[in-house]
Amino acid sequence: MAKRNGHWCSRVDTYEAAEEGYVEFQPTLHPHTIRRQRGEVRPPKVSDEHVGINGRIALAVTNGVGTMWCAYMFAALALVALPYVHTTLQWIQWISQTFIQLVMLSVIMVGQGVQSRAADKRGELTYNDAEAVLHECLEIQRHLAEQDKKLSQLAESAS
Repeated sequence: MAKRNGHWCSRVDTYEAAEEGYVEFQPTLHPHTIRRQRGEVRPPKVSDEHVGINGRIALAVTNGVGTMWCAYMFAALALVALPYVHTTLQWIQWISQTFIQLVMLSVIMVGQGVQSRAADKRGELTYNDAEAVLHECLEIQRHLAEQDKKLSQLAESAS
């Protein structure tokens, strides 16, 4: 550590600082950090992504079809055709084209909805963790700035 222009500086091995061997550390915030501090940046969520009339219609249909009640109704609808199944080929067609497509569609959509809500929660927690780390880093920078002031005062009084 050396004193330059009234500030404590760290020795660095860069071409630009080779002449004097010391540079001042001046912390600057990243633009994303500034936006986060202002509250302009929040973690995106799945529910934020639908836009316009088409997006709202698609979301309404998805929310309606993606329920277990819809899966139960589709299962009942598929069972209506069951008495008309007589041959092996008809069984294969009924299972693959009727039952699986109708019922599994809704079941998969329910599962995807659960997964997307869990992903939103994980994203929110990760965002909060990153925000806490950012806060701690800013506190460390403040602490180091105060330490630099104290060290400067001690060096001045010792000389």
